Amino acid sequence: MRPTFSAAALAVVLALLVAACGSSDDGSDTSATATWADEVCSSVTTWTDSLTASVSSLQGGNISREALEGAVDDVKSATDTFVADLRGLGKPDTEAGEEAKDSVDQLTEQLEQEVDEIEGAVDDVSGASGVLTAISTVTASLASMGSQLSSTFSDLEQLDASGELEDAFRESDSCQGITGGSG
Repeated sequence: MRPTFSAAALAVVLALLVAACGSSDDGSDTSATATWADEVCSSVTTWTDSLTASVSSLQGGNISREALEGAVDDVKSATDTFVADLRGLGKPDTEAGEEAKDSVDQLTEQLEQEVDEIEGAVDDVSGASGVLTAISTVTASLASMGSQLSSTFSDLEQLDASGELEDAFRESDSCQGITGGSG
């Protein structure tokens, strides 16, 4: 049996990541909050691209422990950078800025926990069945990361009663690029 990484699982993760930022352009001027949103979406794009590159190396069968370890190292590095970028943003300049920062901080902690789980699964790999088990764990953790990101954006929308963050994500050029559309 040749272990393969599920392309369908990767597609689900990427769809969740892409859905996290809204898309429409209302022509508003860029604000400090829009700049914050732009940096969030830019970081999401960079992280997603890195995860895609890391995981694509596992597609096509005959996955060795070494290949899996290399991909996991890349996922960890990309996630560490993403977490550092998000933490470096501080809070957006909105009424709910502190709550937004708390939601983003919670996301970063969840992502770090998922990376730890992925690393633990790979550390325990022994034989072909171990590789398959580790791939299952990696797939589940990546899907969880996507869900957590999507959930964080939902939380941001709910705590933003005046719509400042929603407007900022709509104004953001980087968020436009994530969904590939405007309007």
